[in-house]
Amino acid sequence: MKRVFNFSAGPSVLPEDVLREAQAEMLDYKGSGMSVLEMSHRSSWYEAIIAETEALLREQMNIPENYKVLFLQGGASTQFYMIPMNLMKNKKIDFIHTGAWSKAAIKEAKMLADVNVAASSEDKNYNYIPEFPEFRADADYVHIVNNNTIYGTRYTELPDTKGVPLVGDMSSNILSEPVDVTKYGLIFAGAQKNLGPAGVTIVIIREDLVGLAPENTPSMINYKTHVDSGSMFNTPACYSIYLVGKVLKWVKNFGGIDAIYANNLKKANMLYDYLDSSDFFRATVEKKDRSLMNVPFLSPNADLDKKFVKEAEAAGLVNLKGHRSVGGMRASIYNAMPVEGVATLVDFMKKFAEANK
Repeated sequence: MKRVFNFSAGPSVLPEDVLREAQAEMLDYKGSGMSVLEMSHRSSWYEAIIAETEALLREQMNIPENYKVLFLQGGASTQFYMIPMNLMKNKKIDFIHTGAWSKAAIKEAKMLADVNVAASSEDKNYNYIPEFPEFRADADYVHIVNNNTIYGTRYTELPDTKGVPLVGDMSSNILSEPVDVTKYGLIFAGAQKNLGPAGVTIVIIREDLVGLAPENTPSMINYKTHVDSGSMFNTPACYSIYLVGKVLKWVKNFGGIDAIYANNLKKANMLYDYLDSSDFFRATVEKKDRSLMNVPFLSPNADLDKKFVKEAEAAGLVNLKGHRSVGGMRASIYNAMPVEGVATLVDFMKKFAEANK
């Protein structure tokens, strides 16, 4: 068996311990005689799995009791219209626009509400987090993307919304660092970065925001439907949720989010320190706003970028090609990426730079 260092932005690397545990339980989950892939979501076996997964998420993120945890489908992109359909009273939504995913959310919200782009970093191709603006006092919520997967930026502090609910898209940074959930009205995240495999989307919503949807809201789009049914209104993404539970156990055994955060800082600093010292490669994001999860960088020209990606893949460092809107390379170093992987990447970068000056 050959394992590579997988720097994919998502679906992304999973903890090897989790994969081995899932492999061992594939044919017979804890004496049930069935795979989790086969069992009914109404069975006592699966009810225990989803209950434990929620309990672990609440424990690791310190989620207060007045917040509901939902396991939904449709990816984070479904939340771009599900959130406005559920949270609108005045049909006014404020955004801080920091890249492709806020752009996509803005597009959906404009079909339903008066959208105000209160601040934007589009002028510099989203390589920074803009200064926080004043928000409309009668806005239904303020939407931010906490970590920008494509452009490699990250919020290191939160805007003061003066009581307007804050909505955070944490698809690419959930579980990577401590979060004060009480600062948010709603948090959502696709699983395929830090939580587990694709197929399930996590929504954490303050209970006073549940039940605001109009009466004609389709059942599957209404948060209250899923709150009332314990995320079991329809067949959930059973196996994905099972693996999210495995990942959460791995986080707990690692030492919890504080230990994960310290490890993520170590990995990110290792890569950024080299980029800042290099006369060959350069980081693309302003220092104060750099992501711990997604690190875009460039070589001197596009031809060398292509050569780097090809030679890196041959060396077992895969999925380093940057997004087309930024170019160059991008190393996604999520929770499950070991320090060894980043150290190997930096060593390869040093050798490549020396050979191609």
